[in-house]
Amino acid sequence: MAKIDQLELSFDFGPPGEPRADDGTPPVSLSVTFPPTPAQRHAPGLMPPPCAPPLTSTRVPTPRPDPLPDGARWREVVTPQQSIGFVLLRSRRRTIGFVIAEDGLRVTAPNWVTLPQVDDAVREKARWILSKLRDWHARKQQLAMSHTRWQDGGELPYLGRRITLRLGADRRQAGLEGDAAAPQDGAVLWLPLPADADQTRVRDAAQAWLQQRAGDWFGARLGHFLQATGLTISRWRLSSAATRWGSCTSDGKIMLNWRLIHFAPAIIDYVIAHELAHLREMNHSNDFWAEVGNILPGFEDAKKQLRRHDPASLPQF
Repeated sequence: MAKIDQLELSFDFGPPGEPRADDGTPPVSLSVTFPPTPAQRHAPGLMPPPCAPPLTSTRVPTPRPDPLPDGARWREVVTPQQSIGFVLLRSRRRTIGFVIAEDGLRVTAPNWVTLPQVDDAVREKARWILSKLRDWHARKQQLAMSHTRWQDGGELPYLGRRITLRLGADRRQAGLEGDAAAPQDGAVLWLPLPADADQTRVRDAAQAWLQQRAGDWFGARLGHFLQATGLTISRWRLSSAATRWGSCTSDGKIMLNWRLIHFAPAIIDYVIAHELAHLREMNHSNDFWAEVGNILPGFEDAKKQLRRHDPASLPQF
């Protein structure tokens, strides 16, 4: 499969002992490859769709992949634009290289280059890196949308299951056949639309139903945890953030990304527990994670699963 795009800017340099820049910081090899998306690698078929048009944001999601590649380590660098997380690999190469892979930014550096030098190289090229990451996320969204069938027979994830869209002009309102609180793969979501409704109408109707379900589900789960813990909040609401699953302010306002409704209930509970823990610990210290465990024992597996996704992309089940 041909690569979608590739941009390269290389400066060669030798190992220790050979002339380098006066400050000892190695030059950088910028090699960005946009890899084929799942939609390109496989035969055309139904892809789980984003249920809303791509969102614009000044921040670019850089989630930590799980698991990390063999021999790799995860690093995060704070830049004036935003923090950038990346996978760091070591090799015998003569340059520091940057590659946009399916799991985000990968940096490959010579064995002798120090971690501060690697971090400095990322900061120096931060604008360039973030620009390419934005391009990659935009391409993923566009490709997913182009392979989505927003029509009768289309599919999308809901509470960790794949449900099927059906259109019926005689339907008075949208609704899922069976138990909407415990859906099965292949469950039918009926939308009150004619069979020839255009994709925009189908998408909007499906999204409206998902957001309604998100409001009901998240509200009920929040109530459960608040009663169990004795915690209180000032209010909560749904969000459409492109870079975070949830947030909590010091005055007790909680926001939860409606796209969490695509995930299994255990993952939704984890995000809720995470935000409630911030009512007592406004940080990510050991005490914070202990508080998450008090609210939701055994949360680690859900946390691990969510790390594989970012809010700007639909989960692939």
